[in-house]
Amino acid sequence: MRLACRDPRLKTALGEADIIGINAKTIWEDDMKTITRTAALGLMLASTAAMAQEVPGPQVNWSFSMWGNPRALSDGMEAIADRVKEATNGNFNIEIFYGGQLSGSRENLDGLQLNAFEGAAICNFYHPGKNPAWMVFSLPFLPLGDPKVDKYVRSKMFENPAIVADMAAWNAIPYMSGLLPQYEILGKGDAPLELSDWTGLRVRAGGGLGSAMEVLGATKQTLPAGETATAFQRGALDAAAFPYTYAHVAFGISEEADWFTSNLAPGTSECGWVINKTAYEALPEQYQTLLMDLRDMGMDVEQAAYAAQDEKNLPVFRETMQEIVYTDAQLAEFREKAGKPVWDAWIAENQDKFDAQGVFDAIFTYADEAAAQ
Repeated sequence: MRLACRDPRLKTALGEADIIGINAKTIWEDDMKTITRTAALGLMLASTAAMAQEVPGPQVNWSFSMWGNPRALSDGMEAIADRVKEATNGNFNIEIFYGGQLSGSRENLDGLQLNAFEGAAICNFYHPGKNPAWMVFSLPFLPLGDPKVDKYVRSKMFENPAIVADMAAWNAIPYMSGLLPQYEILGKGDAPLELSDWTGLRVRAGGGLGSAMEVLGATKQTLPAGETATAFQRGALDAAAFPYTYAHVAFGISEEADWFTSNLAPGTSECGWVINKTAYEALPEQYQTLLMDLRDMGMDVEQAAYAAQDEKNLPVFRETMQEIVYTDAQLAEFREKAGKPVWDAWIAENQDKFDAQGVFDAIFTYADEAAAQ
């Protein structure tokens, strides 16, 4: 069945696979399996190269702030920290402090501005006012379903002037995208089998993704990840959108839920890594080069970790929860209502603050470049 699509950019965002009725989730899962199979060889080569070419330099110790426990999102940064230590013979050390030991999840940018630590993970929708241009990553139905395209687009966007300016305001530099997978939703109570069933449900979903759920009649909540399971337990929340599947497990959501969506794929967000500008500029040039050269490896580790979690988690999800699979017609209706209207509203709201149209268009330009390679 061929689905109608009026806006050419929305058609690009969905991808031809969705237009002819093949869910983009299948493309993601297939590519993730390929990444998992090749990750071991790639990481071995990267490790060998790092150790073979030692980088001399002074003793430097950096601290990074992260909420929650070690998980797939942090695997890439942990791998970079290991390679940095190996390559410098233990002279340059990066330690990630978990559980909000250094700062709360909403205050990591404040800590960087105060030079309280040298790096941190941030989630754009935890503080939209602090990083307005970064909220482009949370718009629904962006063309980021293919992991190779996702990696290319986000890497290029981390160099975009508006994205860089958001971080500069907090004495920070965009470093490495978290490459969050597409979100899906887990919830308690009656399963929303029809789009109309979302009406009145309290859904944890940030940014434009939350706006898309509001189009369906849901009430948007923007809780930090670590507070979401408690909100379920207290009856203050009905459903939660997280990167599928690793984050639902990492934050205990799967233990509270009765059902899950497996093909809604409303979008994603940016929970990435940023570094303190003052600390980075104080590094010797060879350390700066080493850090930047390791980003590609770090992102490969992230995607391999997400794929490994999917292989482990999906069978458990299907055994313990009701799976909701929407029809092509339902998905087309959702995208028609919550795609371009949400995009246009975000651009209009932000155009006076920065070049919102240019930032938005850049996503599609880079996606086209990636697809052509």
